[in-house]
Amino acid sequence: MVNFEQVIEELVGMRGTLACAIVDYESGMLLDGRSVGTIDLDILSIGNTEIMRAEIKSIALLHEKDGQDDEIEDMLITLGMYYYLLRPMKSYPGLFVFSVLDKSKANLALARRALRDADRHFKA
Repeated sequence: MVNFEQVIEELVGMRGTLACAIVDYESGMLLDGRSVGTIDLDILSIGNTEIMRAEIKSIALLHEKDGQDDEIEDMLITLGMYYYLLRPMKSYPGLFVFSVLDKSKANLALARRALRDADRHFKA
């Protein structure tokens, strides 16, 4: 199994990042992650897996119906105090990475870029 620890540490080290994880969206299994607070990564992994599966299924249905050929770059969920940012990993199909960000401290553009770069880190 691939060791994602270095990437997780880099992502969690970004200003305003409260948690980060890599998850298998087929099983919902948390492969690696870290929370700097009391955020339960197991619960978020399960919930975010359902969101990822639903969106992937929707995109596939649109492709079947209308021939739209597109893919998810990332997804943003905005809460009162937090951003949840989810991104499928192109370098490892079936996996996604998510971050929980403090809205008052995080830079959303930099966080999106960091998730994209984290995925590229693993490309051969």
